Amino acid sequence: MPTYSYDHIHLRTRDPRGTAEWYAKMFGAKVVESVQSDGQPRIDLDINGLTVFIAQVPRDADMAEAPADPHLGLDHFGLRVDDLDAAAAELKQRGVVFTTEPRTIRPGVKIAFVQCPDNVRVELLERRA
Repeated sequence: MPTYSYDHIHLRTRDPRGTAEWYAKMFGAKVVESVQSDGQPRIDLDINGLTVFIAQVPRDADMAEAPADPHLGLDHFGLRVDDLDAAAAELKQRGVVFTTEPRTIRPGVKIAFVQCPDNVRVELLERRA
């Protein structure tokens, strides 16, 4: 059987620059600019080793609303933090909206969910031994 490993997440947005700047401000993402094989500019993110590609969606594209919870398909991606309470306090000062406040789901595991641009949800996760 082939070996599979993580490569990237791909987000779509009408505002790649604004989206990249949001992730840089909120999560310390490094913005990586390059040129695609078709000559078009491209903006990617490096969130401490997590590669996120950002693709432009035409301004006039018919966009469906975000699906109601729960729904089929990709639900969220997760970022691990050492201290969820400290991360939450810092993110709230930066204006991040929490859809689920930090809470313990089982001994040693705390989670929270934040709303990101274009209806992307990110889970923040703290694991303690």
